[in-house]
Amino acid sequence: MMNRMNSILASSASSASTRRAATSAIAATSSFLPSSGLGRLVGLGVLRGQLASSSSAPSASFVSSSSSAAASAVVYDEDNATATVAFGGGNDKRFSIAGTFREGRASYLDTSATTPMDPRVLDKMMPYMIGSYGNPHSRTHSYGWEAETVVESARAQIANLIGASSKEIIFTSGATESNNLSIKGAAHFYGGGAGAGGGGGRRTEHKCVLDSCRSLEMEGYEITYLPVQPSTGMIDMSELERAMRGDTLLVSIMAVNNEIGTRQPIEEVGKLCRSRKVLFHTDAAQMLGKLPIDVNAMNIDLMSLSSHKIYGPKGVGALYVRRRPRVRLEPLFSGGGQERGLRSGTLPHTLCVGFGAACELASREMEYDTAWVTYLSDKLCRGIEERIPMVIRNGHAEMRYPGCVNYSFAYVEGESLLMALKNVAVSSGSACTSASLEPSYVLRALGVDDELAHGSLRFGIGRFTTEEEVDFLLDLLEEHVTRLREMSPLWEMVQEGIDLKSIQWSQDAHHH
Repeated sequence: MMNRMNSILASSASSASTRRAATSAIAATSSFLPSSGLGRLVGLGVLRGQLASSSSAPSASFVSSSSSAAASAVVYDEDNATATVAFGGGNDKRFSIAGTFREGRASYLDTSATTPMDPRVLDKMMPYMIGSYGNPHSRTHSYGWEAETVVESARAQIANLIGASSKEIIFTSGATESNNLSIKGAAHFYGGGAGAGGGGGRRTEHKCVLDSCRSLEMEGYEITYLPVQPSTGMIDMSELERAMRGDTLLVSIMAVNNEIGTRQPIEEVGKLCRSRKVLFHTDAAQMLGKLPIDVNAMNIDLMSLSSHKIYGPKGVGALYVRRRPRVRLEPLFSGGGQERGLRSGTLPHTLCVGFGAACELASREMEYDTAWVTYLSDKLCRGIEERIPMVIRNGHAEMRYPGCVNYSFAYVEGESLLMALKNVAVSSGSACTSASLEPSYVLRALGVDDELAHGSLRFGIGRFTTEEEVDFLLDLLEEHVTRLREMSPLWEMVQEGIDLKSIQWSQDAHHH
C-alpha cells in the first residue's frame, strides 16, 4: 500500500477538460485525507504536462522514490474533482482533489526569480516539520542529535554538487546574506581598516553585491567597477587584469547573470585571481544545479548559493568558504558562534534538509534538466524571432544559461506588455528590482538604450515548464506585441520608412 507519493508524470488525457487540467500549474503540497482510505497523501507532486513526443525532445521517466510502484500517468476529472493515478495491473488509485485546482492560474515562466519546490524535496522535509523538531545545536539529547545529523547530511549533499568538502559549507538565509558576508566579511578581515584595500566587480552584478560595495566605499574602501562588453554582458579579461592592483583584496564576478543569462568565464577569472593572490568570490545562485561547478578546478574562494533557485525551499542558502588555502571572514553579526563562528543563530534544519535534497536531485538530473530546458528555450527563441519582427535577444549568443531568456521588443512598452500577458508569469527584470519603473541597470550596462530597455521581458524556463506553456506564451506575445504596436504612432512611422533618429522633436508649442 502506498502511503506517500512524491512525483507523478502527468500525461495527456482524452477529454479537453482533462487536458486543460493536466497541463495546468499544479503542485498540491498540502496534506489531505483521500476518500479511498489509503492514509494521508503528502505532497502530491505533479510534473506539469506531458513530455514532448518529438524526436528532438529529451525523454525521461520519473519514479516515486517512496514506493516500489511507478506511477505512469495521472488523469484528472475536473467535473468530479478526482485524480486517478495509473499504476498498471488493475492497481489504479483514485483521490479527491477538491479545492486543489485554482481557476485562472497563470502559467509560470519566471524561474530566474524563483523555482517551484520539487515535490520530492517537500517529501524529504515533511518528517522534520512535524516530528523531528529538535534544535541542531542541542548536544544533550536525541532530538538535537537527530537534527544535527540531518543538517550535516544536507551540508554534504551541497558540497558534493560543487566538488567541495562539507566543512567548507556555511548555511545562511540565502544568496543575499552570502554575498554580504563574502564581500564585507573579507574586506573587514583583510582590509585592516578603512581605505587599506579595494575590490573589483561589474555594473551587472546583483543589487546586493553592488550595495555591499557601496557600503564599503562609504567606509573608505576603493571599489573598481568593471565595464562589460556591449550587447553580450561578458567581462573583458584584459580589463580585469589591468584593474587588479597590489592591494586588491577581492574580485567578485557573478557566474550567471540573473537577467540575461550570460555566463562569465569563471575558470579564467579564478586562474587569474589565484596567480595574483587575490580572493575570488562568485555569486552562483543562478548556476548551481543548472551547470557543472567544480570549486577547485575553477579556483573559487567564496561562492554564494541559494536553495529556492534549484527547486528547494526559500529562506535558506549557503556560502562556500575555501579551507585550503584558508579564507578568513569577519562575521556580520554576533551570537552563539554557530557555523564555524561565521554565522550565528539556530539553523532551520528543515530548510537545510530541503536544500540538501534539492542539490541531490540536481546532481542526478542535471543532464536531463539541461536538455529539456535547452529544447524549450530553443523553441521559444525560434518562435519569437520567426513570428515577431524587430526583437533583440539580450546577452551572449553562446556563453549563457538557456533557461534565462531576455528579449527587447522595439516600440513596445514593457510594462504594458506585462499587463497584457496576465495569463503568464514573466518579469521585466530582476525580482529584486522589478518594482522600479526605471529601465534595467543590467541592460543599460550592456549599452541598450532606454526605449529598448523599457521594452524588455525576461522569461524563465525550468524543470517543470511544459511545451504547451511555451506555445501558449508565443501565441500571446504575437497577439499583444502586434496590438500594442498598432496603437503606437512611432511604429506607424517606422513602417512608413521614417528614420526616427533624424527627426527633430519640437518642444510643447502650448508653453508660453
